[in-house]
Amino acid sequence: MKCTPIYAFVAAFVLASCAKQDATALQSDAAAAAALSADATAPATPAVGQIEIVAELDITPGNVTASKDGRVFASVHGMRRGPVQMIEVTGRNTYIPFPDEAWNAEPGSGKDVLNTPHGVVIDGLDRLWVIDHGNWMATPQPPKLLAFDINTRKLVYRHDFDKTTGPDGQILQDLAVDGERGFVYVADCGPDPAIVVVDINKNTARRFAGHPSLQAEDVELVVEGNPLLFPGPGGRMGPARVGVNPITLSADGETVYFGSMNGTSWYSVPARLFREGAADAAIARGIIRVGAKPLSDGAATDAEGNHFITNLPDNGIDMLTKDGELRPLVRDPRFLWADNAHFGQDSWLYVAINQLHRNPIFTGAGDRGVPPYLIARVWTGTPGQPGR
Repeated sequence: MKCTPIYAFVAAFVLASCAKQDATALQSDAAAAAALSADATAPATPAVGQIEIVAELDITPGNVTASKDGRVFASVHGMRRGPVQMIEVTGRNTYIPFPDEAWNAEPGSGKDVLNTPHGVVIDGLDRLWVIDHGNWMATPQPPKLLAFDINTRKLVYRHDFDKTTGPDGQILQDLAVDGERGFVYVADCGPDPAIVVVDINKNTARRFAGHPSLQAEDVELVVEGNPLLFPGPGGRMGPARVGVNPITLSADGETVYFGSMNGTSWYSVPARLFREGAADAAIARGIIRVGAKPLSDGAATDAEGNHFITNLPDNGIDMLTKDGELRPLVRDPRFLWADNAHFGQDSWLYVAINQLHRNPIFTGAGDRGVPPYLIARVWTGTPGQPGR
């Protein structure tokens, strides 16, 4: 049958509409498929508490810190020395001396060598700060605070402590850095526990000691079922009672947080009291208890005011929220002495795991440490600050 012109027009219109609808549907289907494909290939946000092993090492990391572009650095623990004293991690099982081989020469061989570097922190200006207490050697060396530019590997700051701020027996071993204002807060867990504050601008230091918050509590430190020992007066071994150890700083630099290794309380004090040179009595009045903490070695504070504190007896990390609630973040049998914690990029919290409790200084016997020693990172789900 021959169609009339009007019927032909209607038929053409219907066919064109169908074709347009089919094309639109195909475009929608393609867009949906592309979206699904993108979702399938996009990296998923890690779960809170997710653990990744960054490095498995034949040497013992002491403290670890990560830069804003993902570089990882660590001191080598003076209780289990290796061929170098400070490293940059270059792979799962590889590292290079940091800042160079000269600074990693034989400990005690000169003024410009790393003797017993311990705490390490990278600030916002890409400077790696390291506290070198110089102990655990046949001949202890004077303590010093150093900073190296991580890009040029050059020394950019040095402070040599005198006998007032770094007395005999000191163990200046953890630090928090306010690079913007120019202050470094150092925890000394030695026989006379103290917070030592270095004014970078003036290259001066002052020591705050004698307060109960700095002292160890009479609580047993038990790891892998064994109560730990520690050298006391005259080098005699006794129950481990270690004073102020972890120390951190708030995101705005206005609050210093700290606690003892053998302690169940986390404290704070206004940083301005140290910056303004307040008397010891005024600093003492400014100290308050923030909340509970586990028996710990290291800690980090995120941008929101949450605290992440290593838990030595339970092989993990706890979170003390900004509201004062203490709860577990991680429990893992590999976390055999989670030594320190510092944030890297995003919400990744970097942790050195070094089996320190198996070392003779805590056992009075032979070293039972078994390589590899680990650098791990944990996703906290909170905003961190690289290096802090």
